[in-house]
Amino acid sequence: MLDLARHIVEQKAGNFEPNKFEDQYETALVDLINQKRAGKPITLKERQRGENVVDLMDALRKSVGGAAAKTEAPKKPAKKTKKAAAAQKEMLMPIAGKKPAKEAAAKKPASGARRKSA
Repeated sequence: MLDLARHIVEQKAGNFEPNKFEDQYETALVDLINQKRAGKPITLKERQRGENVVDLMDALRKSVGGAAAKTEAPKKPAKKTKKAAAAQKEMLMPIAGKKPAKEAAAKKPASGARRKSA
């Protein structure tokens, strides 16, 4: 993997020539400052919007169930059954030195008993 990484870095390595790059932020800032100095009103330029903008939620709805999915009311999630909870407890591994969950729950103090603050 190290050889592959070195090979990729060597292929992509090159001389950096900063004069080939234009700092668009700096150019826009200098223009803004010059407008302010000249006393011209500052107006915000509209952002360019892409023409191929896709609403992801609409695309997802179309892929799942078409236009009918838009009009349907959201369904409530299915409730878990007691069988699933019991099966989950069977899968838990006991930890040495700890009491089973039923015994620990039985010995917990009532939630109403609290210490008084000073």
